[in-house]
Amino acid sequence: MLDRPNVLLLLTDQERYDLTAPGALPVETPNLDRIAEDGTRFTRAYTPIGICTSARASLLSGLFPHAHGMLNNSHEADALQPNFPPDLPTFGEGLAQVGYENTYLGKWHVGRDQVPGEFGFRYLGGSDTHHDDIDRAFRAYRDRLGVDREVDLIDPITTDYEDDPTLIAAETPVPVEATRAYYLAERTIERIEGLAAGSGEQPFFHRTDFLGPHHPYVVPEPYASMYDPDDVDPWPTFTETFDGKPQVHENYLRYRGVANFDWETWSRAVARYFGFVTMIDDQVGRILDALAEHGMEETLVVHTSDHGDFTGSHRQFNKGPLMYEETYHVPLAAMGAGVERGTCDAFVSLVDLMPTFLDLAGAEVPEVHGRSLGPLLDGDVPEDWRESITAQYHGDEFGLYSQRMIRSERYKFVYNAPDVNEFYDLHDDPHELRNLVSHPEYEEVRREHERRLLGWMERTDDPITRWTRNVLGQG
Repeated sequence: MLDRPNVLLLLTDQERYDLTAPGALPVETPNLDRIAEDGTRFTRAYTPIGICTSARASLLSGLFPHAHGMLNNSHEADALQPNFPPDLPTFGEGLAQVGYENTYLGKWHVGRDQVPGEFGFRYLGGSDTHHDDIDRAFRAYRDRLGVDREVDLIDPITTDYEDDPTLIAAETPVPVEATRAYYLAERTIERIEGLAAGSGEQPFFHRTDFLGPHHPYVVPEPYASMYDPDDVDPWPTFTETFDGKPQVHENYLRYRGVANFDWETWSRAVARYFGFVTMIDDQVGRILDALAEHGMEETLVVHTSDHGDFTGSHRQFNKGPLMYEETYHVPLAAMGAGVERGTCDAFVSLVDLMPTFLDLAGAEVPEVHGRSLGPLLDGDVPEDWRESITAQYHGDEFGLYSQRMIRSERYKFVYNAPDVNEFYDLHDDPHELRNLVSHPEYEEVRREHERRLLGWMERTDDPITRWTRNVLGQG
């Protein structure tokens, strides 16, 4: 690895791991693939929590949500903590302290009343409706293109989400150049051009947060018809029956308004989701080409996502208190700056990015839950690297719902405080359809995972450790 590398972080919102996994899905992602193939692809990267604000706060701080306190989405009226604690260190502030010039573009969604400028970044705009007052530049950009602010969508798919009509997918008649994804790429390229024309004395960190492929999956041509719904095969998990699983799994079908969605409906939505991913991929290609054009190929380019998306898997929409691979397994790849080429099968988490960026910059790394990926980017996996990964969930607009998860190479155990726990054998049941939590043949290995999960909860001062230990009978 280069010392104090320039860094470009490209974060997507709600991107599934299997979209860019080799040979997994028929989705065109040549540019995201370029990052993985020219650098290190992490095959076992996980989000610490499957909800936007909480995951983004964990990426910023290197801490699990129970430590930083952002337990649900900050824009919701029932946010348990609407703003990020100002006394907790973040990687933006740490990089700024050692001379990095930090900029941030796109979605924020960490604090209701906060913006990236409060955490060591110069904010360049491009956010979403959670900060509509700072999004005037994008609206002015569309006005210059002559695009109406209100357009009639084509072939919309909607659901009664919380008893309100909610758009899932549609085609938009606007040109690609008028989409937010294109706009964010354009602004990122402008930033690259400005850096290339500058003195280069300060290392830089730039972060672009795309607002997709989060629903609604609204895309223009050619992406709207790029994938034929008739060619989109049903997910293997679409046969889900919820037998022996927590009741909330089935409840979420009704809550999200998709209980009656058949595969014909979902295939139309998934086709638009695929098109959204390819549209973003094309914008990433424009950004990577700009780096090459300006001789900045040694920039450390990192691509990941805050969490995944069901898009009909397990018959579900969006995400929620269901700790399946589709929403917790995320893409993560890095290239440039001397990164070793190849794949890394070690378990890694979004909480590892904060200490990674500080470590590579030569900055002091505070005590956090994450660990620097520096050795892994050099092709070395330390002997004491974690052998499993953990995650948690606290609820969203549906209400509080405490969950903890541990996933090892073969097994996954999910502790559900309000209901039955889950245990899956991912070798024999990779789609997590059979809950084996009460199966006598798995009792010993399940209890071992319970002990490992409780050990992690204890080490990280998880506030429900004592309760969990008593419930599991591991006291």
